[in-house]
Amino acid sequence: MINTEELCDAQGVADLVGLRHPNSVHTYLRRYADMPRPVIDLGPGRPRLWLRPQIQAWLTTRTPAPVVAAGVGPLSAGPGTGPIAGVAGIVAERVVT
Repeated sequence: MINTEELCDAQGVADLVGLRHPNSVHTYLRRYADMPRPVIDLGPGRPRLWLRPQIQAWLTTRTPAPVVAAGVGPLSAGPGTGPIAGVAGIVAERVVT
């Protein structure tokens, strides 16, 4: 049985993970095979819901990557790059699009 008070939507997951936009949760689902999947998925264009404790447990297993300042270091590739908030706000990643 699922405790409905522990459910969160993509915005809730984004907040927990430290993402700016709930659409980024879909990117994380593709990028991280070990990320918990929604416990309720009503289909395309419909809500998906995760269990907050599963997301929180997943966050504790993530190894923090070194923080890279914008425009500094080997990952600063100029246009087409941008910082993405990392796990629980402690990791910053640079992604080349």
